[in-house]
Amino acid sequence: MPTGDLSPMVQPGESLYHLEFSNGGLITFPGGIPLKLDDGTVIGAVGVSGSTVDNDQTVAEAGVAAFESTPK
Repeated sequence: MPTGDLSPMVQPGESLYHLEFSNGGLITFPGGIPLKLDDGTVIGAVGVSGSTVDNDQTVAEAGVAAFESTPK
């Protein structure tokens, strides 16, 4: 799943609070998006970090769009 989808679930009082501490540094903010084939098979991911969360997400989305626009 996209890392940004985890963000609401890891907030204080939520069911996955502190998940990132139990999974070897799992990142739970936007910037990671799985790459999937048309049949839903996950074959990799785009992970972006180093700018603001919004910029990281935008760059990751651009990477996914480029992947999706190429013939497979």
